[in-house]
Amino acid sequence: MVDPVASSATVQLADREEAILLFGQRDAHLRMIKDALGVRLIARGDTVQIEGDEEAVQRAERAFHQLRQMIQKQGQVSSEEVRTVLEIVQHSHERQTPQTLAVHAAGRAVRPRTDGQARYIQAMRDHDVTLCVGPAGTGKSYLAVGMAVTLLRQGAIKRIVLVRPAVEAGERLGFLPGDLNAKINPYLRPLFDALHEMMEPETVRRYMDNDIIEIAPLAYMRGRTISNAVIILDEGQNTTVPQMKMFLTRLGTNSKIIVTGDVTQIDLPKTIRSGMIDAMQRLKNIDRLAIVHLDESDIVRHPLVQQIVRAYEDKDRDRGK
Repeated sequence: MVDPVASSATVQLADREEAILLFGQRDAHLRMIKDALGVRLIARGDTVQIEGDEEAVQRAERAFHQLRQMIQKQGQVSSEEVRTVLEIVQHSHERQTPQTLAVHAAGRAVRPRTDGQARYIQAMRDHDVTLCVGPAGTGKSYLAVGMAVTLLRQGAIKRIVLVRPAVEAGERLGFLPGDLNAKINPYLRPLFDALHEMMEPETVRRYMDNDIIEIAPLAYMRGRTISNAVIILDEGQNTTVPQMKMFLTRLGTNSKIIVTGDVTQIDLPKTIRSGMIDAMQRLKNIDRLAIVHLDESDIVRHPLVQQIVRAYEDKDRDRGK
């Protein structure tokens, strides 16, 4: 006798085209979800019926939600991305998830607080280059620093290099007072704040004195090849196309590049194309390079930040009509 279904849910897709992308070739993605989560899936046109025990159904709903978001942002989803999402929804209830980083801030382990952040951490672990875009408060820079500090402490790398384009307010570094560190430090403040939460200030200063932590304007990266390091470019939306090409080709042996940015806050002149937008389109099919999209559902700051981001996005959509 078959046990009665404990729970069920229906996922309504936008159209048949989305269903084809979501289900995968010959429904391969559906089979992966069914086998991994132990649910029954009934696909009819642009709907999916999920049946199983309550917890498994909830995980399947979360998996479908994440995969649909990815399709909306990037126009496709791969089998590797399906496996990543399934791993996240299967283990996110555990105290120490596979995405937990080996560093602590304010006495707590640094771990993802949303499914999108978990995908981001998994992407940084699994890929040599990771581009992460999303609005303020989604933890893009914070988690990048957490990954870098984790790998440094584990001995997997020898250096952390922090880079940022200095274009805000139209100021040029040469006209700012002080030495190079004094000139660039204000632009890297978010990264330094994250570093000081995860490491003692004395350690940060010692590492900077010994060149274990290096700060550099983007222009100073030209001609270099950096090995055994995590290289973080913050505010990547403010790079030009040639600058982004130059930066990404600095990748050396046993290094990772992480680029973060918010493409809704571009400070470049309107006639100049953002290097980050260009890279997301140009490089989307390259192996060992991940592109992660975070959105308002991944914001972990004050709840009001999420409402502010949503209000601006709604206004931008209205203008585009």
